[in-house]
Amino acid sequence: MEQITAKTETLAIGPRDILGEILKTGAQQMLAQAVEAEVAAYIADHAELRDDSGHRLVVRNGHKDEREIQTGVGALKVKQPRVDDRRVDENGQRKQFVSNILPPYLRRTRSIDELIPWLYLRGISTGDFSEALKALLGPDAPGLSATSVVRMKEIWEKEWNEWSQRSLAGKRYVYFWADGIHFNIRLEDQDNNRQCILVIMGATADGTKELVAIADGYRESEQSWKDLLLSMKARGLEEGPELAVGDGALGFWKALPQVYSKTKEQRCWVHKTANVLNKLPKGQQPAAKDKLHQIWMAATKAEANRAFDLFIDTYQAKYPQAAECLKKDRARLLAFYDFPAEHWQHIRTSNPIESTFATVRLRTVRTKGSGSRKACLTMVFKLAQCAEQHWRKLNGSNLLAEVIQGVRFVDGIKELAA
Repeated sequence: MEQITAKTETLAIGPRDILGEILKTGAQQMLAQAVEAEVAAYIADHAELRDDSGHRLVVRNGHKDEREIQTGVGALKVKQPRVDDRRVDENGQRKQFVSNILPPYLRRTRSIDELIPWLYLRGISTGDFSEALKALLGPDAPGLSATSVVRMKEIWEKEWNEWSQRSLAGKRYVYFWADGIHFNIRLEDQDNNRQCILVIMGATADGTKELVAIADGYRESEQSWKDLLLSMKARGLEEGPELAVGDGALGFWKALPQVYSKTKEQRCWVHKTANVLNKLPKGQQPAAKDKLHQIWMAATKAEANRAFDLFIDTYQAKYPQAAECLKKDRARLLAFYDFPAEHWQHIRTSNPIESTFATVRLRTVRTKGSGSRKACLTMVFKLAQCAEQHWRKLNGSNLLAEVIQGVRFVDGIKELAA
């Protein structure tokens, strides 16, 4: 009986578990080596400093108590070397060694901070976080109880409040991407279920993508967007972007000219393609999709207009709704041709925002748990902040200054002065 039990336990440890343990062990060893090397380098940098008796002022002093760090490969145990730094600053205070690898009080890696808002926006209730994290990170995932998650949400809410009131004076954005996002969370009451999170991303003059604004809206209404834009202007963003990109259904487009009247509009080709195809029979969709691609992939606006006319002529008679859906936004769909060709892949769609929230957008089935408007907003903010660190710069960033200066681009090419 003992042999059978032992064999069963061995079989229960599958390849994924073995690989996970190997990765965990390797990560733990690498972490230990890294913190040891960091301390050794710090001590070596100050090795020449001595007191009046000739003793070193910066030396090793054993290890701190062992602690666990929650990471994407599970909990890692680490004993950090202790440094005895006897130097004093100009105020008479003892100087201290602070690790860049293991800052004081660190209990979770950044990947865990990204995972928690992701779970919440997927509809996992606070009380179920512990089990969800154990399933993802392994059974040894302490320190992430419902109380811990609530405390984190409170901290993040404070961060969002401060961030949303920050000054925008001196900021200059060349492009905006705007979107209204619904999530897979059943909120407290019927009215709250109409919540929409308004998100604006911007490209600065050096090509860096930044999170500009996140706010609580009401079904992407014109007034909600106007309130957000006016708030940005009141906080110092005097000039609007040269071009704004977004879905045609947004109340954003009615609000934008009321606040930033000089900004040009570009409709998202991904949304427009989906909307047009939805008005066609499935059998017609592959050919129609190819014709739509020929429009926005054309090298010049003239070629795009010819492809545009071909689509209208092809489908107007039998499928007038599809033709009209495309035709009504012609100028706003082709606005990108008046900007550098190097930027086209960035400004033809609202993908920079779409991709950030792709895994947590509205699903057809809502979860049983309920959440609050503020918590949902806070989690979106945190998730976007984490994603912001991985956003890459625009191609052709050196051309943004010319866009700001009003240099004319024709079919993506700078027009030379006569």
